[in-house]
Amino acid sequence: MSSAPSAPATVTDAQIRSAAIDVLRRNDLGGMTAAAPDLYPHQWSWDAAFVAIGLARIDVPRAVTELDTLLGAQWRTGMIPHIRFAAQGGDYFPGPQRWGRAPAMPDGVWTSGLTQPPVHAIALRHILDRGRENGGHDQQIAEEFAAATFDRWLAWHRWLATARDPEGVGLVEIHHGWESGFDNSPRWDGPYSRVVPGPVPPFERRDTAHVADLAERPSDDEYRRYLWLLEQKRSVGYDDAAILPIAAFRVRDVFFSAILAAASDVLAGIGEELGRLPEAAELRALARRFRAGVTSTIDPITGLARDQDVLTGKWIAKETIAGFAPLISGGFPDLLARQSRIIRGRRWMGHPGLAHPLPPSTSPASPDFRPCTYWRGPVWPFLMVLFAWAATRDGDLVLAKELRGASLDQLSDLTFAEYYEPFTGAPLGSRAQSWTAAAALEWLGSA
Repeated sequence: MSSAPSAPATVTDAQIRSAAIDVLRRNDLGGMTAAAPDLYPHQWSWDAAFVAIGLARIDVPRAVTELDTLLGAQWRTGMIPHIRFAAQGGDYFPGPQRWGRAPAMPDGVWTSGLTQPPVHAIALRHILDRGRENGGHDQQIAEEFAAATFDRWLAWHRWLATARDPEGVGLVEIHHGWESGFDNSPRWDGPYSRVVPGPVPPFERRDTAHVADLAERPSDDEYRRYLWLLEQKRSVGYDDAAILPIAAFRVRDVFFSAILAAASDVLAGIGEELGRLPEAAELRALARRFRAGVTSTIDPITGLARDQDVLTGKWIAKETIAGFAPLISGGFPDLLARQSRIIRGRRWMGHPGLAHPLPPSTSPASPDFRPCTYWRGPVWPFLMVLFAWAATRDGDLVLAKELRGASLDQLSDLTFAEYYEPFTGAPLGSRAQSWTAAAALEWLGSA
């Protein structure tokens, strides 16, 4: 097990801020920010939202550009894909040729054929708030952008509420673990175990070249399943209806659904400011629907939210951070109070072995816990920003303060790693990760 690198005895907030700004500048490709300089040299959808949140603390126009560039990849259906490939970006697998083209793709833009959680309205709200705090040109550009793009964000939410919740149960259906953002989480072990890959063209991975220990990344067998699901999507031209009868992976993702609920409320608030009252009412209704969907999944014994495997009809009850989806979706004060107690408990933030009191991606008390492996144990800094934002929204200022303090301690190593080993605090995955640097700027801006 690797150990945390030595750091200066005292790292000031000013030093963290300066180093974080430097990361975002180095990763800036012009109109978009590379998720990381080597491992992820393109623009990822939900990375871009968190990057925009951080950029808004230092450069509101550049934050606007980040989201505007991502919107340029929006499909005609309303879907925002999980990757927009940069012409000047580095080598990445699977790249644009592996994904191919689809009738709904925008002309002249290369994208993936999957999606990711819709945190973008939350980022837009941050941009508006920072613009109004600054006044002048920053306020003007933020407000003009919100007004000009409102219908496109609305189309994104409508697509998710229809194409990805075809039965109207208030839970978003994903067709690949990559769509969740929690790529190889124990949440997906059962559904992936039932995926039997067909013919998959030869492949050469790039991600394993950027880690010291291959155990940090998914195995080749896991990757073959990932690529087979891509081939299934591509075989039907990424058609939303045509994929349903053949998809080998169909899961109702409770954390994705919670983000949609929260973001729909935020977008509704922006719509109300713009005088778009019918659309705002529609978004409020979507928020209620998906909030109720999240609540319907609660395990009565553990108090954690659960995913559901559509193909088997069974609940997926894994002890991962996604179980705290209600803390993101909000509402129902008794449930939020119970979840706040659980996340502070000894199976999570209160575990005595943690280097920093932050919730790992999988509980250290779970048999699925692997402290160095991607979404099976490490702590992800960007996710702490989302939880703190939601806690502040719901008046849980103690939790928000705890997350901020521990996160800044974690990030004082100045590596801005993709994720961190929870017991040693060692940086893992790629370094100079953009959304980690952006998280630091948001924490410092909220002081």
